[in-house]
Amino acid sequence: MTLTDLRYLVALAYERHFGRAAEKCHVSQPTLSVAVKKVEEELGVQLFERSASEVKITETGRRIVAQAEKVLMEASQIQEIAAAGKDPLAGPLRVGVIYTIGPYLLPRLIPRVHQLAPRMPLIIQENFTARLAESLKRGELDVIIISLPFEEPGIVAQPVYDEPFRVLMPSAHPWTQDESVSAEHLADDQLLLLGAGNCFREQVLEVCPSCRNIGGLQRTLEGSSLETIRHMVATGLGVTVLPSSAVDEMSAQNPLVAVRPFSDPEPQRRVALAWRVTYPRSGAIDVLRAAILDSELPGVRPVGRVPQVDTGLRQA
Repeated sequence: MTLTDLRYLVALAYERHFGRAAEKCHVSQPTLSVAVKKVEEELGVQLFERSASEVKITETGRRIVAQAEKVLMEASQIQEIAAAGKDPLAGPLRVGVIYTIGPYLLPRLIPRVHQLAPRMPLIIQENFTARLAESLKRGELDVIIISLPFEEPGIVAQPVYDEPFRVLMPSAHPWTQDESVSAEHLADDQLLLLGAGNCFREQVLEVCPSCRNIGGLQRTLEGSSLETIRHMVATGLGVTVLPSSAVDEMSAQNPLVAVRPFSDPEPQRRVALAWRVTYPRSGAIDVLRAAILDSELPGVRPVGRVPQVDTGLRQA
């Protein structure tokens, strides 16, 4: 049994489909199928139940896949420790970021990372928090950028900045006459939200709990992005809540919408970096945090001390 065999088992357990698992592992379906069958014969137990429509993992298979994930994670540490010993800022950094942060942070972040660590390209994955967390635990990602709260065994979460929320409305909306908007007023208008399962949606509903029960006044946009919602607000459909990084520089660019802060207490989210406790390239994490803070996202406030990083670069 090889590490490659274990990767096939883990991929099949998550995808529940031989074709998708093979595609994820960059091999042909027969190659993966034969490898999984070989492992089952070697262990003398059935790991997966196969049918024409689906693949189900057995209880024994579930326990073996859990152990396989641990083995793969520990094995990945060998290369990471060796790389960190040579130069923690040399080689790709695999970064995950949630959908409501990526579009606004990444265009500012990437040039700054390149300045600080030109030999450390970023491999970027955007996804929901839960999926990023799974990829992080499996060793498929090195660090993720998420919104707190976030707690996972074996994972360190370090706050980076606080980001206030703003109200986005059509430029002709009556609220534009006010300097700020009370959170309770959100229930009085048609509120556009992200779909269920998105952490930012839940944060908005925490700001206005009564918005959960306002029936037809509330429109939930399943699977939509913040940019899609922004465009719908511009058409006059309703109002929404967005993070400051998404809207603070928008009013001058789009005359169809207006932005207002919330009345005190101002709602906000705390954005953090999270990585495995055993991850050895601490210098790479320091550079990423410094680059995020240097990105100067509109409205955000740093949390804690701004890190001083030694990139090994020297002025001539």
